[in-house]
Amino acid sequence: MAPTARDVAALAGVSVKTVSRVVNGEPHTRPEVVQRVTAAMAELGWTPSATARSLRTRRTGLVGIGVAELRRPYLATLVEALVAEADRCGIPVAVEPTHGDVERTRALVDARGRVFDGLVHIGPPPAAIALPGALTDRPVVVVQGGAAVDGVDRVDEDVDEAMALAARHLAVMGRRRPVLLGGDRARRPDEDPHAPSAAMRAALAGARLDPDVVPVVPVEGVADRRAGADAARRAVAEHPGLDALLCLNDEVALGALAALSALGVDVPGRVAVVGHDDLDDGRFSTPSLTTVDPGPARLARVALELLGDRLAGRGPQQPRAVTLPVHLVRRESTLGEVAP
Repeated sequence: MAPTARDVAALAGVSVKTVSRVVNGEPHTRPEVVQRVTAAMAELGWTPSATARSLRTRRTGLVGIGVAELRRPYLATLVEALVAEADRCGIPVAVEPTHGDVERTRALVDARGRVFDGLVHIGPPPAAIALPGALTDRPVVVVQGGAAVDGVDRVDEDVDEAMALAARHLAVMGRRRPVLLGGDRARRPDEDPHAPSAAMRAALAGARLDPDVVPVVPVEGVADRRAGADAARRAVAEHPGLDALLCLNDEVALGALAALSALGVDVPGRVAVVGHDDLDDGRFSTPSLTTVDPGPARLARVALELLGDRLAGRGPQQPRAVTLPVHLVRRESTLGEVAP
């Protein structure tokens, strides 16, 4: 028969309650008692039940990572960064794809306190889902949820800076007729999806580009390579004078590069292409892709720091919003001279 906590208590000459106090690391236990209990555990080969311990401590030791899906390259990259950071910190995690389903997300949120100590959610959770305890006993940190998420700790990339970097880069390269492919990352839910966002307008104006003449060509459905290729073909047909494409993400940009190549449009000589996300694929495309790097490793590190503060009871009463800098990775798809 496997040894029990009672067997450990009997061998150590203490009560079962004292064994529990030693196992849970409770303070004010005499060192010699801790030594006797630890020696008895080793002699009997007894290890405490993780389930029973979690019931006593109200901690499971596990953190959940909520993500819409793992097929999208950037989401997979960010999840990998969170897992790597958690591993570095010695925190076990469970990745839970929600597939954009409200009920799956609600079940994930409700699992806090039972399955997970806390939750890191990539992107904004559905507005219909309540997040009780998000700042206290069941913490939630939202990564790249933007201003749409309120009442929780969150960490975001600086999308305003991203827009400014991309716009200034095009201006330096002499591009005067850009098209936004799929809109821009700074657009808020209440802004017109068919026009540059306020942040993008400011970025364009700061780069001496007229935001009133910069069109938006939307992508249909999921903003992936196929949608990017379709949108790029429409952009060339509808705006034949365009000399740059500012793309919603790298997937859209990679699709645009393929479509432009098929149309015989020289990139970067005739049309410059700028993406967003710094996917590995962009390094090896032909031409390689200039892009904005949001810094997934930095986002992951800060997200887990915020969560760790809450779990340790160190967080303030008010939600925290951390905005991290981005940088532009300059590659071939925006180099070269503008064709006459």
